[in-house]
Formats: sequence, C-alpha cells, structure tokens
Amino acid sequence: MGILTGIGRNFKSISRYNQILKVLIKYGFEDFVNYIEDNKQYTFIQKLIPKRAYTKKTTYSKWVKMRLVCEELGPTFVKFGQILSNRPDLIPLELTFELEKLHDNVPPMSEGLAKQVVETELKDTVENLFAWFEPTPFASASIAQVHNVILHSGKRVALKIQRSEIYEVVAEDIKAMYKIAKILEHRIPSLKSFDPVGLVQNFEDSILKEIDFINESINIQRFYNNLENDKSLDQFAQAPKVYPAFTTSKVLAMEFIEGIKINQINQLKAKNIDTKVIARRLAISFFKQIFEYGFFHADPHPGNLLVLPNNHICYLDFGMMGSMLPRDVSIFGELFISIANKDGKKIIKTLQELSNNAPISNMRDMEFDINEFVEKYYVRNIHDNEMSTILLELKDIIIAHNLKVPVYFFLFARSLVTIEGVINKLDPKLEQFEIVKPYLKTSATKKYNPIKMGKKVANSIIELTDYIEEFPSDLKNAIRKINSGRVKVDLTHKGIDPMVHTLQRITKQLITAVIMVALIIGASLFIIFDIKPLWNNISILGITSFSLAIILGFGMLKNINKGDHDY
Repeated sequence: MGILTGIGRNFKSISRYNQILKVLIKYGFEDFVNYIEDNKQYTFIQKLIPKRAYTKKTTYSKWVKMRLVCEELGPTFVKFGQILSNRPDLIPLELTFELEKLHDNVPPMSEGLAKQVVETELKDTVENLFAWFEPTPFASASIAQVHNVILHSGKRVALKIQRSEIYEVVAEDIKAMYKIAKILEHRIPSLKSFDPVGLVQNFEDSILKEIDFINESINIQRFYNNLENDKSLDQFAQAPKVYPAFTTSKVLAMEFIEGIKINQINQLKAKNIDTKVIARRLAISFFKQIFEYGFFHADPHPGNLLVLPNNHICYLDFGMMGSMLPRDVSIFGELFISIANKDGKKIIKTLQELSNNAPISNMRDMEFDINEFVEKYYVRNIHDNEMSTILLELKDIIIAHNLKVPVYFFLFARSLVTIEGVINKLDPKLEQFEIVKPYLKTSATKKYNPIKMGKKVANSIIELTDYIEEFPSDLKNAIRKINSGRVKVDLTHKGIDPMVHTLQRITKQLITAVIMVALIIGASLFIIFDIKPLWNNISILGITSFSLAIILGFGMLKNINKGDHDY
C-alpha cells in the first residue's frame, strides 16, 4: 500500500506540473515554458490545447494574461497573485494593478460535504451542535464558504467552513512552485536577486497560515481587543466576536453582524445615514489602526466593510493583516511629518531607519530624487489629498536606491489606496491629511516621552550593573585560563592614562544624563499634577527642575565638545 500511495502522489505532482505548463502555453507563454522545459515536453502538451483557446493570446495584454493564468490554475495561484500584488518592489506596477483584480469563481461545496467537514472537526452532529444550519452558504470562495447557523442559545453565528481537501491541493501546487522556482533560479541568473525560492517559501508560510483558521481567529481576537481597549470618543470601528468552542483549524465561528456594505451609497442614504460622517469615521478608524495599534486590516475593500445602524463600521475577513513594530510606527509618523515640512534630509534619514540603516550607494542621486519628490509635493498640494500617492512615489525611490523596507510598507501602501478609493466615493472633499495629522504627531513624539526615556536609561543602568556583577567571575575564569597556559597575554603599557581619563569622563556624563532624565520626569509630573506653589498656573518646582536639567545639559555639551584634551 505504501508503494502504491507513493506512486499516486508522484502521479498527482507530475499531472499538476503538466497542467501548469498547459495553461502557460494556452496563454502564450511558450518562451517561459521553453526556459523551464528543455526536453521539449511542452510540444506534446501544446497539442492537447484546443485551437480556439489561443484567441486569448491576441485579445489580452500580457498582464491580463498573467492574471487569467492565476485564475485558471485555481486557489493557490490566486492567493499567490494576490500576495504578489503587495510587492511592487518585485513586479511591475501594471502587473500589481492587474493582480489586485484576482477573484475566484468556484461553486460552493454541497450541503452534505459542508456538514461532513463540520462534524469531523467539531466531533458531533450538526443537529446536536446547532439549532439551525443554513444549507446554502451566503458567501463562497476558493478556500472556504460561510453558512448562517443559530446556536441553541439563540445566538446567530457566521460559520466559515474550509473546503474539503484544500490543504492537499495547496500542498501539490506549492511543490510545483518550488520546482519551477529552482529551475528559474538555476537557468536565469538575473532572477537570483529576486530569490524565487525564497519568495515561494514566504508564500508557503502565508497561505498555510491563511488556511489555518486558528490563526485567523487570533487575528480577529487581537483586532477586537484593540477596539475594546480603545475608550476614546473617536473609536467608531467594530469587529465580530469569535466563538472558540466552535472553532478549529478548518471551522471558524464568528458573531453574525448585519449591516449595509459601505459602497452601497443608495441604501445608506435610504436609511438616512450621512456618507460624509461614515467617510470621516472610516479614515479615523484606519489611521488609528496604523498609528495607535500597529496592527491593521490589510484588505479593507468594500466587501469587507459594513456600516451598522449606529453609524459604526464593522471590519470583516481577517486573513490578511499588517503588523508594525512600535519603533516603525514612530518612524512612519516622522516620515509623513518631514514630507509635510518638505524636509528632504529628514525624509532620507527616516527612509534609512525604515531600511534598518542600510547604506545608500549614491547619496547625491538620492538627495536629487528626494528634492524632486518634495518639489512635486509642494506644487500639487498633498497630491490632491491622496496620501497613497506619496507612498507610491516614495516606493519608486526606495526601489531605485536598493533600500529594503519592511513588507508591511507595501501592505500599508496598498491598503491605503483601497481605503482612499472607498472614502472618495463617500466624500470626495474629505481632508484626509488633516485627519491623520494628530496621529502622526503623537506617534512621532512617542519615543521622546520623558517617562519612556527614563525607563530606557534605567534599563541601561540595570544592564550595566548586571555586567559589573558578572565581571569578577569572568575575570577569574580568564585568569585560570592564563595560569593553565591556555592563553598567552602580551601586555604593553601604551596610553593607559588617557584611556582611564576618558572612561572617567564618560562615567560622569552618564551620571549627569541620568540626573537630567530624573529632573525632566519629575518636572513633568510636577506640572501635570499642578504641585504647589504655582506661578502663572505652572508648578514652580516643575520650572526649577526643568531649569536645572537645562543647566546640566549645557554643562554636559561643553564637556563633550572639550573632548579628551583636558588631561
């Protein structure tokens, strides 16, 4: 049986690989197939393609044909194309726009098959699990379909059910992708810089997470918690709850939320819902995700956005999310502020920080490109209110100068394009940049928060203390090795006194810096809590502490400028 199973698997892999070649030839990519098949097998496959199919060669552009190839090859390639559409640093912009149109035309599973998946996963009959199970799904895609169900408690639930054997289909397609990627990397050296195998590996990680509904349920819960913990008055977003008791890797139970799709303008107006209010609230909710939560919905198209009766916006489908480090959120804030201030040097600095301080090979060309970008920005007045245009133009500069920014940069740019399209239909005159300004300023100044700075200094002192505590034992170990003859040491007395003097000066500066931070934190607290006595409604103790900190700062700067020339 083991041998027969192995033969069956190999046959499936070969059959799928040949099917991929057949579809590529059908859409006119013979040259590409010729690269990956030097045994002329494609000439035989070519005979199996009906002649009428070749009309598509001339009627479509090459970018459209690439999209059609993905759609015809099924769910794995559709997802691959959708993920590639988020990487304009790797593929032409025209192709990214075309791949964004990818959709699945797959009929739903039968009621019996859907119930079988549910019963296998939840280990009980549908009748015992639910008071009612809608036989026809209200949404269907290539990986899953969604049914209406009612729990015995009376709660209405949206039950997402994974397609039967989708994991096996994806696994076979990924094998074929690896084979093609390795051949391309070997036969076309110019493609090595794009790392085709690495790209397939990243895709494999991504799609395996997407077909694991536990991962999506975690995304939903994380997004939901961010909204629940935000008690501000401008929190206008909602997300469905997850029902863990009815959720597995192949079944996902979510709260059923009724609303109007955000692009159905006539229905919104019929319900007396002000589209301008909705547009403003959508912009606020999205910018809060970026600049306050650092975790954002990366696919906010109209099908994933509902308007609720309370004028709140509900997000759906959490398979594609973007996550940012707090440090990067601050850098993003600084980037947009420096663009608004037309500060070219600051723009270059923030782009380098985003790229993990990657070196710029030609700084003069970089400065020229950024200067041109700033001048265009100034003339066009914030690009007619489109922040996404700013990011897309910066993307071209980033790619041209080989700066490797995090993947979320392109996810953010793509989702911003999508959200702006929705907002423009709701309220074309909305000043989005005015809405985002407060979030930019807050995120950019977070790292200069006195309390956070104090914590960083305190942590550094603790680390230094730990090191000093460990130093004697490290020194003993070194001496033992020297005594045993395992280490030979050649000590020459050269310039010890200046080095000792420098260490003393650095220690004094460190102590001064700690005192300065303590004074600044203390002053901030005195002023915030109005500690008396007051002068013009400002705490005198706070003013005094700030003054002392400034005096110490000037003294430290003087000492730094003096350098080591005072010994």
